[in-house]
Amino acid sequence: MRAEYKLKLTAKTIEDAAPKARAGLQQAQEKMGFIPNMYARMANSPGLFDTYQQGYAVFRAESGFTPVEQEVVFLTISRVNGCEYCMAAHSFVADKMSNVPGVVTDAIRNDTEIPDERLSALGKFTQIMVERHGLPKTSDVEAFLAAGYTERQILEIILAISVKTLSNYANHLFHTPVDAIFASRTWEDLRSSGYQNVAVK
Repeated sequence: MRAEYKLKLTAKTIEDAAPKARAGLQQAQEKMGFIPNMYARMANSPGLFDTYQQGYAVFRAESGFTPVEQEVVFLTISRVNGCEYCMAAHSFVADKMSNVPGVVTDAIRNDTEIPDERLSALGKFTQIMVERHGLPKTSDVEAFLAAGYTERQILEIILAISVKTLSNYANHLFHTPVDAIFASRTWEDLRSSGYQNVAVK
């Protein structure tokens, strides 16, 4: 999903980024071997980029979710928000790094039932939290807890929503192109939008 308006800001590099953003780009280059297109664009706002990176790292390290569960959360948020870049990137990470079963990743990508009861409960609750703006019903919370999750993890989902809102919205406005490494998992949001300022490619 792309915003009708496309930001005219250019992608930043290690050479021309502000010092605070430069450190994040260098870290990505060292860890991943390249600078993702999303990072290069988010780096136009050092505060946004730094907040994203810190929140993402803390969620990965301290959320209490397994790597598979983390991808379910990130993919679900990105699908609900219609972020084509993040769907491709997280599908790739799910396949190659987090060992998410392909049937689980594809179910989220296709908005169909996740073939795992616990992960399905996680995906459904995450979707509810996004769509209802953090206002789940008591029955929604009870179903989430009954699946074996905790109240604290509700807060961790809020952290993940915050992190993905930063990246999803930035990608909408930048029309961020999918990196070649993620291209095999390109995803397109086929939903028709009622918003006049949103165009689906």
